Amino acid sequence: MSRRLVLLLYLFMLPVGVRAESLDYHLVPRQVAPDVWVFEGANADFAPGNGCNIINTGFIDTGDGVLVINTGPSALYGAQQRRAIGRVTSAPVRWVLNLNLHPDYFFGNQAYADVGAQALPGTITGTQQEGAAYADNLYRLCGNWMHDTVPTPPTQPLTPGQHTFGRHRIDLIRLDGHTGDDLVLVDRTSGVVFAGGLAFRDRIPTTPHADLARWLASLDALQSIVARSGARVLVPSHGPALGHADAVAQTRQYLLWLDTRLRRAAEEGRDLAEVLAMPVAPEYARWGGMPAEYVRNVTRFYPRYESAVLAH
Repeated sequence: MSRRLVLLLYLFMLPVGVRAESLDYHLVPRQVAPDVWVFEGANADFAPGNGCNIINTGFIDTGDGVLVINTGPSALYGAQQRRAIGRVTSAPVRWVLNLNLHPDYFFGNQAYADVGAQALPGTITGTQQEGAAYADNLYRLCGNWMHDTVPTPPTQPLTPGQHTFGRHRIDLIRLDGHTGDDLVLVDRTSGVVFAGGLAFRDRIPTTPHADLARWLASLDALQSIVARSGARVLVPSHGPALGHADAVAQTRQYLLWLDTRLRRAAEEGRDLAEVLAMPVAPEYARWGGMPAEYVRNVTRFYPRYESAVLAH
């Protein structure tokens, strides 16, 4: 079904009086450190009720312009994000970074067409290849919130390493495992780390492009990076932006649990339906994204575990 037809069908289902221009994400930036703010998304799955806003985005007022980290799931989000930034600082937006290729990281790029967005080369390629499919899916899931959204991939490749943005010393670090190119931003000046898709807090991780072994290795690297940097705040991609739990440890523990569950189930000869029917560990059953994201995790990975067992 085309994106246009999906949108038309959704419009007929909208309550009387609901228009695209009346939709409001109610974006309120929360300051997490000097010069650094976060917009916290819903700890949930994509849905019309949250406008597909399930991601944490942010910005840094560097003293030489604003650096925006991720632009959200729609053109509307990007426009409202930029207006919300303007209510905090009169400084111009000079840089926009997309931390990976998933749609809620870059679908708001339209609002920053005058600036352009930067990303790792693999992210640029991935957004170009998959942008249309992402749009079809989000138009289907979230309808009118996606009004006038056109996939706008980042076009400016960035180079990992140490950078200076105004008065902020920032390390841009390439890792992988959640996707083929996962960018981590370490603001050494403010003590804040934007961990991108590598870290989730109280949220079932998303895995459409994941490699579990590489992801676990990157989490070890990320933990060392955070420790060496002396960072005080780690902002995960999804789930509460601030909290007592360690998002890196939570994500690692879940991935290890998932790996063990699927490996043992395959060794026991269980089929996919049996695995999906197994109860989820209580510590994960209450997380955001349940049960939809867990079902996607199992459906994506379990055939590989079955194949590995059969190969032996």
